[in-house]
Amino acid sequence: MAQMSQAGDLTSGPMLKKIILFSLPLAASSFLQLLFNAADVVVVGRFVGSAALAAVGSNGALINLLVNLFVGLALGANVVAARCYGAKDDQGVHEAVQTAVTLSLVGGVLMAFVGFFAAHGLLELMSSPEDVIDLATLYLKIYFIGMPMTMLYNFNASLLRAVGDTRRPLVCLAVAGVINVVLNLVFVILFSMSVAGVALATIISQTVSALLVTGMLVREEGALRLDLRRLAFHAGTLKQILLIGLPAGLQSTVFSLSNVVIQSAINSFGSTVVAGNSAASNLEGFIYTGMNAFAQAAVTFTSQNVGARRYDNLDRVMRNCLLCVTVAGLFLGCGAYFGGEVLLHFYSTDEAVVAAGLSRMQIICTAYFLCGIMDTLASCLRGRGYSVIPMIVSLVGSCLLRLVWIATIFRMFRSTGTLYISYPISWALTAGVHLICLLVVRKKMNDQLKEERHLAA
Repeated sequence: MAQMSQAGDLTSGPMLKKIILFSLPLAASSFLQLLFNAADVVVVGRFVGSAALAAVGSNGALINLLVNLFVGLALGANVVAARCYGAKDDQGVHEAVQTAVTLSLVGGVLMAFVGFFAAHGLLELMSSPEDVIDLATLYLKIYFIGMPMTMLYNFNASLLRAVGDTRRPLVCLAVAGVINVVLNLVFVILFSMSVAGVALATIISQTVSALLVTGMLVREEGALRLDLRRLAFHAGTLKQILLIGLPAGLQSTVFSLSNVVIQSAINSFGSTVVAGNSAASNLEGFIYTGMNAFAQAAVTFTSQNVGARRYDNLDRVMRNCLLCVTVAGLFLGCGAYFGGEVLLHFYSTDEAVVAAGLSRMQIICTAYFLCGIMDTLASCLRGRGYSVIPMIVSLVGSCLLRLVWIATIFRMFRSTGTLYISYPISWALTAGVHLICLLVVRKKMNDQLKEERHLAA
């Protein structure tokens, strides 16, 4: 681990520079991961039709609902590994690696089973249009077969990021992204496989990225090395991952649940609106990942500094990450909206679909920076070891608020605009409460530090 200590040290030096250098490869990795879905949506929209476009795109909310719990656990693994790395606890890092990889495989198999057998029933509950539901079910079943590999990549990449390495996961996704695009075109155009083809291309490319990043950990030196012959749950480490990751996963699941409810309401407007919403949502994903890179930087930087007991750096991390996420959100969000018509035509040539997508982007893209601020504040809390608080805040501020909104305001003023405005409102309110909670936790930690210094003196 000595050879990685300098590159992976996130506790000293100019914080803003380190945050940007850490986040840019992470953002690029996320962009490439989104290209998996974007390639799926673009290919079926251009070469198959609007029904196939709606079938592929409308699955996003449901997929997120089912997998976000384990994505949260990957975040927990990141926090635990980063904290141990900051504290120079080699044994702790090793146990985090072995436990995280084991958890990824178990979780992936579980998600594959649930997603495959529950796909059609869940889509029915979401009121998927009759001309879409069969294609959507087929895509979803194939997609979930590849879930063990998806989970394996997410967990292994989170371990590398915990020690400051965001570049190698980018390389893995770059290779997999090219494979995905090529296979999409081959399966859909050459073999006329429609949604089955794009789903198959996705799971093949996800398998490639998972195997590449796993191979990197296997070849590592020191505590970060993965020993596939000794995969096991280390009870203490697993408990820490669950304590941090389970609330984070539940928070993401709560967000996804509210999005599923909104998707169900959108489905009631018909396949054209569903297709436009799907295309716009896909574009918004690029904005989100650009911002989310700084939220992930916040949790990793905060965790390492807590492990190293460099509490004096925590405020700098928070301020710099908030600055970066706000600038990124405004730039990407406004850019996407003003270029929205051109961008949406990549997904569909149907003007009605493009118009439906623009109506969503007008409201959501321009306010998306609020979501980035909300996520960054929550990440600062998790990095400090407080993961239950953001979960509760998100439960009330996101899920409950949106459900109440749909049950009241939407019923009185039934339109897509009324649905979409619930997003920025919930982001702003949730971010405000996260900030209050963070200030309280900050004061508590500073008081503890003062007491420790007083006792030491």
